[in-house]
Amino acid sequence: MTVRVITDSAASLPPEIAAELDITVIDLHVMDSEDKGGKLRTTSGLSSLELAAAYGREMEKAQDDGVIAIHLSKELSSTWSAAVAAAGVFPDTVRVIDSGSAGMVMGAAAMAAATKAAQGAALEECHAAALDSIERAATWVYLHSMEDMRRSGRMSAATAMLSTALLATKPIMSIVDGKLELVGKTRTQTKAFTKVVEIIAARAAGEPAFIAIQHNQASEAADKLQGLLRDALPEGTSFITTPLTEVLAVHAGPSAIGVSAVFSS
Repeated sequence: MTVRVITDSAASLPPEIAAELDITVIDLHVMDSEDKGGKLRTTSGLSSLELAAAYGREMEKAQDDGVIAIHLSKELSSTWSAAVAAAGVFPDTVRVIDSGSAGMVMGAAAMAAATKAAQGAALEECHAAALDSIERAATWVYLHSMEDMRRSGRMSAATAMLSTALLATKPIMSIVDGKLELVGKTRTQTKAFTKVVEIIAARAAGEPAFIAIQHNQASEAADKLQGLLRDALPEGTSFITTPLTEVLAVHAGPSAIGVSAVFSS
C-alpha cells in the first residue's frame, strides 16, 4: 500500500486534483446562525471524533504505511487541536501538520506529499515534502470589504481594531504566523492587484513559482490577476485558478480573491 494524504476543505483543493492524486478532503462545517445584524453564516472546526473516524478510514487503506494530515492554521480554527487528539489513537502512524495557513498553501502541501506517496515514498519523506512546501509558501487575500472578515472574528486583534477605519478601502491581507494581518490598503481593485503582483514578484526573486488563485464569485477579476502575474513572473511559473470553497468564502465575502504561492526557495 502507499501513504495516505488527507486535508480539510479550507485547502480549496480543486476536486479534479484531489481525485488525480488520491487526496482525501474532509469538509469543515458551515452553519446558519443569527446575530444583531440578522442572519449570519458561520463555520466550525472538525471534532476529534470526526477526525479519528476519518483517519481510521485512511489507515485501513494505508495499512502500515501511515497517514499525513494537513489542516487549517491552529490560529484560525479548532480543527488542529482536535486533529492532534485524534492522531493520538494512531501513535506514530498519523502525522498531523499545522499548515499555519489556509487555501492552496494547504492544497500544495497535500499535493507534494501525495506525489511522493504515489512514487512509493515512506511516511517520513512524504511528511518532509509537505513541510518543505509550506515553508516556501505564502498567501495573500484581496478583500472587497472587511465586513465579512470582521464579523467572522478570524482576523488578528490589531487588524480588527482598524477594521472600521478600513471599511472604505480595498485591503490586502496576508497570513502571518497563522493569523490574518493587514499588509496593504488601496482604494481600487486595480491598485490592490498591482500591489499584490509587486509583492509576489519580489518574493519570487526571478525564479519560477507555483501560483494558485482562489476567488469568491470573481472569475473575471481572478483571470485579470492571473494575467498580471503571468507577465511579472518568469517562464516556468505554473498557475491554477479555482473557486474558494464555501468554508473560506463565508469569511472572505463576495469578490474576495486569494493568491497562494509556493516559491522555488
